[in-house]
Amino acid sequence: MTHLTLPTQRISDWPSFHDECAKLFGFPEFYGRNMDAWIDCLTYLQDDDGMSTIKLTENEDLFIHVPQFTNFFSAATEVCTGLLECTAFVNQRYIEAGEKARIVLVLE
Repeated sequence: MTHLTLPTQRISDWPSFHDECAKLFGFPEFYGRNMDAWIDCLTYLQDDDGMSTIKLTENEDLFIHVPQFTNFFSAATEVCTGLLECTAFVNQRYIEAGEKARIVLVLE
């Protein structure tokens, strides 16, 4: 299992969300800084395609800890909602590819 913590205290809007995610997940320089690009980068974590520095082994899950979730939701509701929806979308892609959901959000 891989565990990462999203630094919610540094996220207040979409630009700061994408800045922090690019660092946390090791997205490439050409990362598009939008949720379509975010979804694409997290869809292939088992591949060594350079879209993330994270590489999951077979059946390994990625646990993303989201500290102070209530405060994060209050401060950046649209971003927080986008995180929840797009994580579900990434997991749906894994399921459609015949795998299990791979990303677990731990709301603290």
